[in-house]
Amino acid sequence: MEASFFKNNREKLLEKVEDRSITILFAGTAPHKTADEEYHFSPNRNFYYITGIDEPKVIFAALKFNHKTEAYLFIEKADPVLAKWVGESISKEQAQAASGIEKIKELDSFDSFIQQQMLLHPYEHLYLDLERRHTHASTPAHAFAQKAAELYPYLQCHDLYHQICEQRLIKSNEEIENIREAGRITSEGIKLLVSHARPGMKEYQLEAYFNFALKTQGVTDVAFKTIIASGKNGTVLHYSKNNSTVNDGDLVLLDLGAQYNYYSGDISYTFPINGKFTERQKLFYNIVLKALRETTALIKPGRKFSDLNEHTKKVLAEECQKVGLIEKAEEISKYYYHGVSHSLGLDTHDVGNYRECHLEPGMVITIEPGLYIEEESIGIRIEDDVLVTEDGYEVLTNDLPRTVEEIEAFMADNNE
Repeated sequence: MEASFFKNNREKLLEKVEDRSITILFAGTAPHKTADEEYHFSPNRNFYYITGIDEPKVIFAALKFNHKTEAYLFIEKADPVLAKWVGESISKEQAQAASGIEKIKELDSFDSFIQQQMLLHPYEHLYLDLERRHTHASTPAHAFAQKAAELYPYLQCHDLYHQICEQRLIKSNEEIENIREAGRITSEGIKLLVSHARPGMKEYQLEAYFNFALKTQGVTDVAFKTIIASGKNGTVLHYSKNNSTVNDGDLVLLDLGAQYNYYSGDISYTFPINGKFTERQKLFYNIVLKALRETTALIKPGRKFSDLNEHTKKVLAEECQKVGLIEKAEEISKYYYHGVSHSLGLDTHDVGNYRECHLEPGMVITIEPGLYIEEESIGIRIEDDVLVTEDGYEVLTNDLPRTVEEIEAFMADNNE
């Protein structure tokens, strides 16, 4: 991503904060795992969206006074000894190039810098990203809010989380292309996996082919924990043990995604391990495929987001009534028990209040109907990533065999 993208995001955000304000965002750190081991670091996505920096511990600060704004980054001081062990930390020049922020200071000067600014100008407002998913979890922003309340009790503290999330809901052209590429790489991984699938394999062996496809294209991380669910495992929505044997006759449900430039691909795919659907599997697969296509066709600006799931439930219920799986429409909740869509972007379940809104051009959403029939060991989910355009939609993940006939033909070609 070009620095201009992050600069534009900052400007949009800082236009909306009050004058006489300080805005602070934190990159975060990797949590401790055990002994001297830490988990893999991944930047706070709101921080990354505003700065373009993916280094741990970095702090962003913006001062707005007399309607003039100054942006700063605080980075770790270069440590030649540590560099020999884990590599060099981000340099001033690298931080400037990535973010478009010219004023770079050392991290250990942050506290004194804020103290000095509070003495220089009568600031009244403090803006932080105060997202909290768990009541027991603390973040650098929450810790700073508590500290600021003690040192500067006259500051009015504001939560920026929702403001940034709403801004992230509409994707730029650069973001759309990143999501498109994440989807393309995900599709290539699925095709490699399916082409090597054979009865008797372990789910984790199938997963290895997906990982191989991603690694060979420079992808360093997946968008979320990969789901390779065979047989009855496919009826568990977030099954991710991936350690069962795939038996002859099983369906395999995949839910996986590549992460490209921190943007997520998210595709669900279902196929028979032996290359041939049974009549019963084919029946329910075609019902889910019908729901996917009909729901996707509804997408256009102005459509209520909630309409999508209502139509999916309607299609699934009507079709399942026809084949005798259920008697009443409301019984579909036994076999379909999740929403059909979510926003997609820097997070796989991307942020923003899309559930209560109408669709707008630039939104990227998933469509993922499913049926989960535990008593028959049939789990089916089919998912595409879809861009809302000015006059309708564009499917960003359309490079996969999707019909029963296409899947069987693809597997036959690759099992010779």
